[in-house]
Formats: sequence, C-alpha cells, structure tokens
Amino acid sequence: MQTVLFHNTIFGPIHSRRLGTSLGINLMPNDGKICSFDCLYCEAGYNAQGPGTSGLPSRQLVAEQLETKLAAMKEAGQQLDVITFSGNGEPTLHPDFDDIIDDTIALRNKYFPAVKISVLSNATRIGKESVAQALRKVDNNILKLDSAVASTVELLDRPTGPYNVDKTIEQIASFDGQAIVQTMLTRGEHDGKAVDNTTEAEVDALIEAYKRIRPREVMIYTIDRRTPEQSLQHISRTELDAIAERIRKAVGVEVQVSG
Repeated sequence: MQTVLFHNTIFGPIHSRRLGTSLGINLMPNDGKICSFDCLYCEAGYNAQGPGTSGLPSRQLVAEQLETKLAAMKEAGQQLDVITFSGNGEPTLHPDFDDIIDDTIALRNKYFPAVKISVLSNATRIGKESVAQALRKVDNNILKLDSAVASTVELLDRPTGPYNVDKTIEQIASFDGQAIVQTMLTRGEHDGKAVDNTTEAEVDALIEAYKRIRPREVMIYTIDRRTPEQSLQHISRTELDAIAERIRKAVGVEVQVSG
C-alpha cells in the first residue's frame, strides 16, 4: 500500500510546481494519514493506512520546530518563497489550526517578512468560523474544487463525511475573492467505474462554479507522481492549456497551469 509522504512536522524546503521554494508544515501525524477526503490521486496514499501512532503535533512543537528551521535558513542565507501548510491529510482538521496560523505569521514576520504563507485545503472545514477567519489571514488561501458535479466528487475525492458541493461552492464564494481555487484534472477508473473531470460537461460545470466563487486565481494541474489508483492518467499540457483558455475566456480570471 502506498503510504504517507511526510515523516516530519516541518519539511523541506522543496520546489513546488505552483508556489516556488516552499517550506512545508505537516499538521497531521508523521506516521499516518488523517483526512476528510480519500482522493484517488493522493500522493500520501489512502486513509485506510490508518492514523499511525505519533498523533498530531502540538501547537508548541510546531512553533518551536518552525522557528528553529527559519532561524537556521536565515543564518545560512537560504532562499524561501513560501511557507506551505500541506502534508499527510487536511491541515484544517488540527484543533489548534487558527492559533498555529497566528504563530506562523509572527515567525514569518520575524525571520522572512517577504515570504508568503499558503494553506492547501480541501475546503471541507471552511464552514467553521475559526478556520475561515484563519484562512483570511494567510497570503494564499488555496481551496480544492476538483469537480462541481456531485457524483464526480464522490468518485474522485471520496469525502469521508457529509459533503455538499453546492454548499462548498457558496462557502468558497464567501471569501469574496480571497481564495485561490485548485483543481486536479485526471481520468481513469476505480472499482469498475469511469472517472473523468476533463469532459466538456465537467469543465462547463467548473466554469459556472468559478463564476459564482470569483476567485483571485484558478490553479489547474494533473498527476505528477505515483497515485493510489494506478489507472489515473496524466493530462497533457496541450489539453490543460486548452481547458485553461476556456476558463480564462469564460470567467475572466487568471489561470495557472501545472502539468
């Protein structure tokens, strides 16, 4: 079974296709996965691997390890573009997420004031006010919307609890342009069912959702590494660029393409 990618709370810096030189923060266990989605394409593997035994890192531990790393990078004269909350699951599930965001902003201001703070979230927790307020404080509030079609979300993202894509679109729209929408595009099958969010109907539905949301930017990308569902296909750059152009013309928003 494919397992977790990140075995530390603070990891990197690594080069991100979309964000540049990124120092990662993993708020989930270092030896397991906890997520409110169970995506077919997740590089950290399926949730079935379990949450591990290490537990969630404490707020104090995150702050201490982040400060140690930032101080060392500053002393060494290393470059840094962004601090990114990612890792082995959904970062907003951490009970101290809002306080950790405040700590991270303070440490960023102390050591690398020009660096951006990004959160990669699947948007399942943005209905919680403390989470929404924390996301409004960061530079890049990057929220997932892989499909605006409920059946496709169920097949591709596999929510682990109640999930309503129309309600999620409304909640993302409530950020009033302070959100970046990230969409993974792929096709394949799982358990004998075809999954494809690149069709004309799927893209049309996404365009209507983007119009409702009015995001600052849309990021579309495709699989780049091994995925749990091995039938999933990498979408060509030519096809991604064509979809991006449709979105730009229809929505009038900047579209970043990675593929």
